[in-house]
Amino acid sequence: MTDLVARTLRRVRRPLLLTGIVVLPFAWAPIAAFGEDHAFLINASPSLPNWAFWLDKSAPIARGSLIFFEPPASAMLERHFGKGPHLFGKRVLGLPGDVVSHEGAEVVVNGRKVGARLARTRLGLTLSPGPEGVIPRGCYYVGSDHPRGFDSRYAEVGFACRGHILGSGRAIL
Repeated sequence: MTDLVARTLRRVRRPLLLTGIVVLPFAWAPIAAFGEDHAFLINASPSLPNWAFWLDKSAPIARGSLIFFEPPASAMLERHFGKGPHLFGKRVLGLPGDVVSHEGAEVVVNGRKVGARLARTRLGLTLSPGPEGVIPRGCYYVGSDHPRGFDSRYAEVGFACRGHILGSGRAIL
């Protein structure tokens, strides 16, 4: 039996190798394309309840979507999170055309309270109120349920806009 297996392997080795060389690029292309539009992310922040996310760079963004974006660089961001780049994951609470307003420390989007601002960070740095008015095209008001979340409530983050958004995510763990 062993001799039969050895002879069969010698006969089919070359055709199998050539087939593999021809088929590999066709199999690799979809995997590479998938990898360009998707990523697995780990969350180290307490502002989201989950620690693992699946990112889809081409998924549509809607109210309630979880998006991942790079906030603008700032000394405050560096002081709290170290040298960049930084990647934030937040829920979309306001869409382009929605109206953001501040009522005291409360932040309201289209008349609905979405959060309350704090005066200082956990390190004692002063926080500036985030943007108010109509959310521009291509931008989103983002936040989280965490009371100390660093998000659109503050000017240091502001709106998350298309050029800085990596994609929409889905919690997996």
